[in-house]
Amino acid sequence: MALTHDPLSFIHAVAYDDLPKAVQDQTILNVLDLVGVGIGGAQTKLSKIICNHAEFQFEGRHRMLFDGRRASATGAALALGMTIDALDGHDGFNPAKGHIGCGVFAGAVAIAQETGLKDGREFLATIAMGYELGGRLALALHGTVPDYHTSGAWVAVAGAAIGARLLKLDPDQTRHALGIAEYHGPRSQMMRDIDYPTMVKDGSGWGAMAGVSAAFLARDGFTGAPAITLEQAPEYWADVGQRWISLEQYYKPYPVCRWAQAPIEGVLELRRTHGLTPEDVERIEVETFHESVRLATNEPKNTEEAQYSTSFPCAVAMAKGTVGPEDIADDALTDPELMRLSKSLRMIEDESANAMFPAKRLARVRLILCDGRTLQGEWMTPRWDAEAPPTPDELREKFHSITDPLIGESAAGNIEASLFGLPDLGLRPLLELLSQPMRR
Repeated sequence: MALTHDPLSFIHAVAYDDLPKAVQDQTILNVLDLVGVGIGGAQTKLSKIICNHAEFQFEGRHRMLFDGRRASATGAALALGMTIDALDGHDGFNPAKGHIGCGVFAGAVAIAQETGLKDGREFLATIAMGYELGGRLALALHGTVPDYHTSGAWVAVAGAAIGARLLKLDPDQTRHALGIAEYHGPRSQMMRDIDYPTMVKDGSGWGAMAGVSAAFLARDGFTGAPAITLEQAPEYWADVGQRWISLEQYYKPYPVCRWAQAPIEGVLELRRTHGLTPEDVERIEVETFHESVRLATNEPKNTEEAQYSTSFPCAVAMAKGTVGPEDIADDALTDPELMRLSKSLRMIEDESANAMFPAKRLARVRLILCDGRTLQGEWMTPRWDAEAPPTPDELREKFHSITDPLIGESAAGNIEASLFGLPDLGLRPLLELLSQPMRR
């Protein structure tokens, strides 16, 4: 069918068969990546706290993913969004300076549980719709207000759209749901968490909760002011249903902030080229853009500080040749050689890198060696950008690298099979598998 550029109509009109085959396939891979990161995130203290909170403060009948206990739909959305966000390894959208999938998936699962949705094709179409709205909502918000808001600010509106679709709200109720979500969504300032890394993270869980709540409120007659990002920013919506933002996501090979990933690649390239060990390196220098320079925590005390650091994951990369979830866990932050390298790193702001942000996240690494030599690398970008995305096999390998050590190859394989079987097997088998406790 010909899809309208009107976002309010697109919410309800787009069907699985309307999606290009590439979008259908990528949506499954996006969910696979989110689930893998969520299983890793479930091991964190953040996830345990938020799931405890959801169980006791949002009492309900829906089983929380990766946890197994029960909460309301709003509580389940909060817990799932924050559990995925607890491990900073999920997909993102460069122009948005944030993440779509985390909050969209959390909201979709919560409303699917509430409505008893079984149709896997409808679930995937809803996720794809959420990506298309989420990306444009982010662009509209960042293009019309001065603050740099976390993903939760616009994920809330995308979550309300998901709720409106799956709850089958009429057009008037849909407008109110979107308006409530935009008004009450968490317009939290991203750079506050960069400067002071804590468990508040990127706001995706809170955004998912706000969006789900907005849909329920609108269904019950609660009214909201029109959503400005949808109704007063038409320039961001002219290509909806034609340009597919689902195909423009980046993915993370390492579970740390995207802004630290080009520096990691720079360190790894020099390490490989010159056969270096950490003992060879006196200090590290990184030229990059302003926001990355502010990832300044060089002695992280917990995983949140390690995930929002440039120096510590660069130290891990130099020492180990990669960075995995186990390397930035709470109990992995005491190695004296890693801390020496981390404290040695100097960040330098570069105007040419600033000019390229957010479309490109550039970094150039210099290593000052203990023998007096200086090695300088080339300008690097993060791996797995939209222009050079990971292959399906690479995303599957990432999924298993996180999940197999935590839940076993057999359980991880069953989840993967259920995900790829969504169009034919439906949603229930997948949710049943994901609703089991998955903490060590």
